[in-house]
Amino acid sequence: MANLKVNCGKLIQDGLPVQNRMITSNANFGIRTKPLSVVVADDVVEIQRLVEHWLSDCGCNVMCASSGNDVSRLLRSAMVDLVITDVIMPDGDGLEVIAELKRVQPSVRVLAISGGGNHLPATDCLKFAKGLGAHAVLLKPFNRDQLLAAVNRVAGDNSLPKP
Repeated sequence: MANLKVNCGKLIQDGLPVQNRMITSNANFGIRTKPLSVVVADDVVEIQRLVEHWLSDCGCNVMCASSGNDVSRLLRSAMVDLVITDVIMPDGDGLEVIAELKRVQPSVRVLAISGGGNHLPATDCLKFAKGLGAHAVLLKPFNRDQLLAAVNRVAGDNSLPKP
């Protein structure tokens, strides 16, 4: 059997590039030959842009949202593989996003991120998110390697390059 792996969105077979597409092997995704479709939801635009940049560099199709309501609107018109959501946002928080996803698109994987809020520590936010069904959580601030490792845990080990 050929040795297949992903290196920043490029399919590598036996050490040689095959095609410029993504492949994952995960029970929820099966074998994929298209880019991972991701929604990044955070009310801090700089965080959205940074995460979008990191994931786009790895071949993902990324859409951004600034609130839970924005995520709901996006999900009405687009099928996605993964939602990365901040827990505390205005106009519909990440906990509401997770609960809605479980109802309307239960196959979508969820990575919850948080730096906490004025009255709630980040660790508590992430515990609530995990309890509602987030597949993984990531404490802010995080770096590129930590994000990519978390996405691989959520979406499947071969979705993105290992940091």
